[in-house]
Amino acid sequence: MTQLQTKRFTIEEYHRLTQLGFLTEGDRVELIRGELIQMAAKGTPHSVCNTKLIRELEKLLCETAVVRCQEPVTLYPNSEPEPDAVIVRGQPDDYLVNHPQPEDIFLLIEVSDSTLKYDQTEKLSLYAENQIQNYWILNLVTYELERYSQPYRDTQGKYNYRNKQISLTTETVLLPGFANLSLNLNSVFPSI
Repeated sequence: MTQLQTKRFTIEEYHRLTQLGFLTEGDRVELIRGELIQMAAKGTPHSVCNTKLIRELEKLLCETAVVRCQEPVTLYPNSEPEPDAVIVRGQPDDYLVNHPQPEDIFLLIEVSDSTLKYDQTEKLSLYAENQIQNYWILNLVTYELERYSQPYRDTQGKYNYRNKQISLTTETVLLPGFANLSLNLNSVFPSI
C-alpha cells in the first residue's frame, strides 16, 4: 500500500504561489506549519470587535508603534498567519521588504468566536514556539480577554505559555511594551 503524504510549503514557496497567481488575496488562506489553512468567514460580532479594537489601539499608540489589521506576520520556516491585530515596532514602511517577525512584535491578538478552540490550541502553540511574548484572545464566546505571556517548551517538547490571565469586559488592561498605556475593554467588545 502506498503511503500518501501532505505537501508542506515553505514561506518562499507560499509567496511563489501568490506570484504565479495560484493564490490571490480573495482566497483567504494563511500558511500554518506548512499547510494552507482556509480562514473562517467573519461574522458581524467579530468584525465589529476587530474594528473597535483597531480604532482604540491606533488612538492609544498614535505613532509610537505600528498597528496592523489582518496582515501577515512571518514565522520561519513555514508559517505566515494573519492575526486580527498585531502591534509591531517602527514605522509602516519598515515592512516593505518583509512582514514583521517575532522580534518586531509587542503584542499579537486574535478576535475569536467560531475559531476559539483553534486559537487556544494550534495558534497558541505556534505563537509560543516562535517566542511571541504576548498573545491575546478576545474571546467572543465568553466575552473575556485571555492574555498569555512567557512562552516555553515543556518536557514533552510542546509549546505553551506559562501565564494566562482572564480580564472581563469591564476592566482596563496595560498594553505590553507600553507601561503607561491601557486599553479599556468595554470600548473594544461589542455591546450585547
